[in-house]
Amino acid sequence: MVRKYFGTDGIRGLANGDKLTPELAMKIGMAAGKKFVRGEHRNRVVIGKDTRRSGYMIETALTAGFTAVGMDVYLLGPMPTPAVAMLTRSLRADLGVMISASHNPYDDNGIKLFRPDGYKLSDEVEADIERLIDGDSRSLLAHGMEIGRAHRDEEARTRYIEYAKRTLPRNVDLSGLRVVLDCANGAAYKVAPIALWELGAEVITIGVEPDGYNINHKVGSTAPDAVAAKVREMRADIGIALDGDADRVIIIDEKGNVVDGDQFMAVIAESWMQREMLQGGGIVATVMSNLGLERYLTSLGLTLERTQVGDRYVLEAMRAKGFNVGGEQSGHIILSDFTTTGDGLVAALQLLAVLKQQEHPISEICARFAKVPQLLRSVRFKAGKPLEHKQVIAAIADGQAMLGQGGRLVVRASGTESVIRVMGEADDAALVTTVVSQIEAAILQIA
Repeated sequence: MVRKYFGTDGIRGLANGDKLTPELAMKIGMAAGKKFVRGEHRNRVVIGKDTRRSGYMIETALTAGFTAVGMDVYLLGPMPTPAVAMLTRSLRADLGVMISASHNPYDDNGIKLFRPDGYKLSDEVEADIERLIDGDSRSLLAHGMEIGRAHRDEEARTRYIEYAKRTLPRNVDLSGLRVVLDCANGAAYKVAPIALWELGAEVITIGVEPDGYNINHKVGSTAPDAVAAKVREMRADIGIALDGDADRVIIIDEKGNVVDGDQFMAVIAESWMQREMLQGGGIVATVMSNLGLERYLTSLGLTLERTQVGDRYVLEAMRAKGFNVGGEQSGHIILSDFTTTGDGLVAALQLLAVLKQQEHPISEICARFAKVPQLLRSVRFKAGKPLEHKQVIAAIADGQAMLGQGGRLVVRASGTESVIRVMGEADDAALVTTVVSQIEAAILQIA
């Protein structure tokens, strides 16, 4: 389905660039508001944002659009994306909105929409909203007493903090743990430190001084060196790095080493299996997750359901097949018992519970399996469709044959740039390098 405004995760682009302007934001508010106005009650929408300077502009424009079509607006202020999804349900809102470009630089921004149940919109609903955006906006307007009002919700932060705290197992607190927390100067800079401190942890914070321009800048999950250095300096038990909208988390062990999402999911899967919480007989991850994770889960009698890259596809598979744990290497961890989207804070709390209960260093807890050698290369091309070229098809077939049943090969086009991702993995690292290099060369010959 070709869409004009929506991408794979809402609407995103350079603030005041070709796409994301105040005019479009107001039209989105009018169109989405009209789509979700229903019943005789006062329809309401909740709006959260991260800390980008352009968030003020977009928030105001959206508010104008929503109130113009008769929706009451509840402004949450800086709030993680998963908190907006949760509060949409908790406040019985008809729609939820998050203003964020996640881990992108500060000059980008975006708009994500959530249904009343806290899940992201379907492609079909997004298509309907696009048609309304491009239609006659005057026909959408409310009049007189039907025009909406705007409120600032001062209690929303406390609601989310209490909700996150309740996801910990009973009789578990975090007393005695020294935690370095990096909030990426983003949406969680207030709620995450308070939640960890109230649970008893000693919290050392970085990335909690947003100025509108420093979100994700040399801090957060995309720049883990900062939190790793602080963990070593403070001799902390663990480091937690969130991204700009806090739906992603990266863990740093007590030695300053990064723990990726695969090891994270292995720990949660085993812990939940032992607590008889795990559903679906395994977990969901993408084609990029390491083969070592799959082998480890098999040793536990669990399965690994793979999807294409993207947390929305992970969630779709979880819902369709009854899983309650899923995620990506990048740190999007979805625990559907608690959330309808990735939640970095809630996921980190589950790991902290294991750390507290097992009383072993996090480096031991998060070393569940040995990674199978994996190599990923991004091959840029100028035009055309290299994956449809006979030479590339042949190179991929040869590579699959060389790796055999003991290895994996994933070759895919990026959804956001002119790049082919080539990933190979097998127990023989040299063989993996040869296979990936041959496919890369075939692409470059025609690119």
